[in-house]
Amino acid sequence: MKSNFLLATLCTATLALTGCASKYVDPEQYSGFLKNYSTLKEDKSPSGAPVMRWIKPGVDVSRYSRVYIEPSQLYPRPQPTEKIPASTLQGITQYYDQTLQREFTKVLPLAKGPGAGVLIVRPAITAVSAKTKGLRPYEVIPIALVAAGVSTATGIRDQDTSLATEAAFVDADSNEVVAEVVRKGAGADLENSAQVMQAKDVKAVLDGWAKDMAKSYEMLRTK
Repeated sequence: MKSNFLLATLCTATLALTGCASKYVDPEQYSGFLKNYSTLKEDKSPSGAPVMRWIKPGVDVSRYSRVYIEPSQLYPRPQPTEKIPASTLQGITQYYDQTLQREFTKVLPLAKGPGAGVLIVRPAITAVSAKTKGLRPYEVIPIALVAAGVSTATGIRDQDTSLATEAAFVDADSNEVVAEVVRKGAGADLENSAQVMQAKDVKAVLDGWAKDMAKSYEMLRTK
């Protein structure tokens, strides 16, 4: 009888927690990197991923002949840890720059800096985390501890890695923001709490973001 009750409680808890796990970045988690969050709306990226974004109504992207990718920032500046060292954070921003440049060159020539007819892409990594699977901050129901079992205490439970980004797209001629996007993504799982997170664990996330940004521009241009 007790086991049936425990199973029912666990199922209820699982459903409740699933509902709390938003696919979008929550407003309270906005970093302050962007100038205006009030215009952001829930949307889908070209690949179908959930994003919060805004595009200036009537913007004519065909006027841009080149694109300048600003070096990506870590915002706000994080404190490296043993789990996520400075080398990982640096590797993430370096790879983000590379993949943004690679994908945007498919739709626009790269510029060496701001100038006439240039679209500026201003990206930031606003969150990097590695957390024990099944023990996320929103899991306040005690049954989650039962579900995790002894393995959590011994540090052998898998860990989730995740990232969040915010990016502004700026008209170099007017210095006006013409689009903004906020989104998050899940990287590769780490085997346990002792495994150090590396940039390679989130490369697929960064690739997906860059492809979607470039594709979004291309779709606007062909409208």
